[in-house]
Amino acid sequence: MSQTTLSLSSVGATPRRAWRALGVLLIGMFMSLLDATIVNVALPTIRTSLNASEATLSWIISGYALAFGLALIPAGRLGDRFGHKWVFFSGLALFTASSLACGLAQDGTQLIVARVIQGLAGGIYLPAVTAYIQLLFTGRTRGKAFAIMGAVIGVSSALGPLIGGLLIQAFGNTNGWRLVFVVNLPIGIVALIAALFLLPTGSESSGKSGGVDLLGLLLLTSGLVAILVPLIEGQDQGWPMWTYLSLFAGVALIALFGTWEVVVAKRGNSPLVPPHLFAHPAFTGGTILALVYFAAFVSIFFTISILWQAGLGHTALESGIVSIPFALGSIAGASQSSKLAARYGRTVLVLGTAMVAVGLIALWLVLQLVSAGDLTNWDLLGPLLVAGTGSGLFIAPNAQFIIATVDRPEAGAASGVIATMQRLGSAIGIAIIGSVFFGTLSIPAGGRPTAANLAVGFTHSATSALGVSAAFSVVAFVLVFALPKRVGSGPHAMASGTNQAPPPAVSRQ
Repeated sequence: MSQTTLSLSSVGATPRRAWRALGVLLIGMFMSLLDATIVNVALPTIRTSLNASEATLSWIISGYALAFGLALIPAGRLGDRFGHKWVFFSGLALFTASSLACGLAQDGTQLIVARVIQGLAGGIYLPAVTAYIQLLFTGRTRGKAFAIMGAVIGVSSALGPLIGGLLIQAFGNTNGWRLVFVVNLPIGIVALIAALFLLPTGSESSGKSGGVDLLGLLLLTSGLVAILVPLIEGQDQGWPMWTYLSLFAGVALIALFGTWEVVVAKRGNSPLVPPHLFAHPAFTGGTILALVYFAAFVSIFFTISILWQAGLGHTALESGIVSIPFALGSIAGASQSSKLAARYGRTVLVLGTAMVAVGLIALWLVLQLVSAGDLTNWDLLGPLLVAGTGSGLFIAPNAQFIIATVDRPEAGAASGVIATMQRLGSAIGIAIIGSVFFGTLSIPAGGRPTAANLAVGFTHSATSALGVSAAFSVVAFVLVFALPKRVGSGPHAMASGTNQAPPPAVSRQ
């Protein structure tokens, strides 16, 4: 057990142990990011197997993303204070257990609860990955470690739909969707055992992390839930009065949260979201960019998976195959993004968001112009490849450009806010897109609907939903011009020796 108590400084002297630790950390990251996309192809089979409502499908995605995002900043602070090893281990153990609970769920409510816990657990242990990279590596090796992490992000997101489709194809609609979650169990157990022996402990705490702003976290959580509930449930229930009251209350709670954060900062304590960050207008624009972009990016797979299976009658595996062009484009774009960003600066992000917008608009046009009965995966190949390549160019370097809008000592806190906004964007995007998709879904009543009726109805709804996603992507393209032209230039730019942002959700105030 000597490795368990290994100090961080000794790890720096023995890089092999540092790389082993990184391997354990990236297994955990792979699981959490895989689960963000693998479930998309399982939604139609979950719908039929559990007789789940349309709102339940939205909650399965949004609940995970919301809980994940809200956990990031407090978890980073806890890691600073108590040590990242045990925060990582606890979060990973909870993630593994909740994955089993997802697979054993007997109804939609149980699955939603388990997914929220799973997202919370992922948000708890993910900040430790980037924190450890900062602690274990220096110079060029740190850049290499971050590059490997970026590759894992791209591969895990890309493989999700395909692995999900293969599992459902192999084990059938009844049990296949359960294995989408249970597959985490053996991986998680191996990672937990490895973490005990390979992750070093040491004096990670800087003594500056402060406490967790619990009231701020409660206000933010309550406000976001109050907004998401009517967005997800409103269409299903006919938009009764309580949905509008809930939206109003949510906005009020978010405003109260902002006021409280100012009070906490004036008292000299550590707010959940430091208000002074938003004194930089470019940072404010960048955080809105992160939210809007992820609202557009994540929601398209939700739409395509339901259309392809519930509307057009294809298998889960065929649905996963549809996403391959996007995945390949994303990997190709991400592999070159850091190099291109170092050479061409913000132009790479402009190009990336433009390609995503063009790809999604083209996807919307394909659904508009091609007859539902004639629609094939070949019709989507070009638009998805363009959008995927643009997404790869944008996602890898975008955080460092947003962080470059604030002063260097604020970079750690800023990166936590950005990571949280990305996850909240995913949650809000799914809530809105789900409401549009199912709100516009019209299947002729009376008797059993024919395959042609289903195809027409679901294609019409998917067209409306993708139109909203495309609109989000256009807004993201406009907002990208708020970012600095280059990282490393200007008074507020952060050092770019590693071409990476500091660890998300780890406060350095």
